[in-house]
Amino acid sequence: MTNELTCDVLVVGGGPGGYPAAIRAGQHGLKTILVEADRLGGTCLIRGCLPSKAVIHAAETFEQASRLAKTPKMGISLSAAPHLSMPDLRNWKEGIVDKLSGGVGGLLKAAGVTTIKGWATFSNAKTCTVETEDGPKTIRAENVVLATGSTETELPHLKYDGDKILSSRHVLDLDELPSSVAIVGAGYIGMELGIALSKLGSKVTFIEAGPKVLPGFDRELIKPVTDALKAHGIQVLTNAKASGVDVTEDSAVLSYDTENGSDQISVEKVIVTVGRKPVLEGWGFESMGIDLDGKFIKIDNQCRTSMSGVYAIGDVTGEPMLAHRATAQGECVADILAGQKRVFDPTVIPAVCFTDPELVSVGLTPDEAEAAGENIIVGRFPFAASGRALSMNAADTKGFVRITTRKSDHVILGVHAVGAHVSELSSEFVLAMEMGAVLEDLSHTIHVHPTLSEATAEAAMMALGHPIHIAAPKR
Repeated sequence: MTNELTCDVLVVGGGPGGYPAAIRAGQHGLKTILVEADRLGGTCLIRGCLPSKAVIHAAETFEQASRLAKTPKMGISLSAAPHLSMPDLRNWKEGIVDKLSGGVGGLLKAAGVTTIKGWATFSNAKTCTVETEDGPKTIRAENVVLATGSTETELPHLKYDGDKILSSRHVLDLDELPSSVAIVGAGYIGMELGIALSKLGSKVTFIEAGPKVLPGFDRELIKPVTDALKAHGIQVLTNAKASGVDVTEDSAVLSYDTENGSDQISVEKVIVTVGRKPVLEGWGFESMGIDLDGKFIKIDNQCRTSMSGVYAIGDVTGEPMLAHRATAQGECVADILAGQKRVFDPTVIPAVCFTDPELVSVGLTPDEAEAAGENIIVGRFPFAASGRALSMNAADTKGFVRITTRKSDHVILGVHAVGAHVSELSSEFVLAMEMGAVLEDLSHTIHVHPTLSEATAEAAMMALGHPIHIAAPKR
């Protein structure tokens, strides 16, 4: 490969925003180069969304086996408690990551994209130098797509050491299960990992600075989750701010402040999950002449930056920092570069938390809708009344599907759910809102029986006042 390259589209970053942008650009026949310093797939595939879900699944399987060893259920009993091998769990998880990352490489190649492994440094908005194993390569592009992603936010008084003070990526690579952990931050990343560790056998304590866990979700929705935390013996300290940690050979003593004063907790490891920040350092961003919006790259509804021909997508552009948002932006930008008339203006961007039980948030909550001046109807259907939920032991999570609708025309304003496997229901919620569906659209749609998805239709029927599998509300 020559040391000087030119292209129609240069994508920097091979994560869930960058690689779809490159694939789509290649499919359009644009000469495309993708630069990635790490393995293809980005944080989501390599050390975030996907490996964490593998660990969550393993933890659920282990807990179920542990329960059956103690108490037979469904006619199933185990003669001995299950054994956990963290190295084997890690190897299984890494096998999944390797397969998916390799698959991304194959898809890029099939789309005609040139992939360069190395670190890109920009000298101006359209020119970068990539340090590769074969030496530096200079790339000049007509259009640039910045998809550099985000990284963990590190607290100055709780700096990661990879041993006693861990980030989320460290947790996913553990070779030994810690007997006890304190997790600073009870957002979705911390909650997912904490619940998984608890199921595997760790004693878990959350230290949360805010008044409640999972701040992105409303209190009614998270109530089944907080009940499950108590059932698992997980301690949650809210309005508690971590102030420092003293590390010894065998433990970490975390100090925290509350309204009642200061206190400490001694654990084997401290995990810090207090959010993420955009990756804007170390690759020449300052030489590109691009405006910021706070700490993020400023973009318009076509993901264009203030510099002509330079686009930005994904976490580097701000909240919500979600892989599916990045993917949608990447596809949109590639279509725009191919001459299509598109804007990135979704009606809703779904949020899912893979706790136990799972959470889904799409659109406005009832409180948010009323605060916006809407006169609303709310329909709620519990999974305790779902035959499918009962048949798979998923009815005892206190879960439900809730639909918030404008009273005057029945247009759906928001759909929220909590319960086992509700993440798999989220796409119907999003599609309904993107298409401007009304309650009658959902209630008249035939949902397969027996499935959890019937709860969506039943919630719509409840809002209309005539549910089938639960008593109708009194008028």
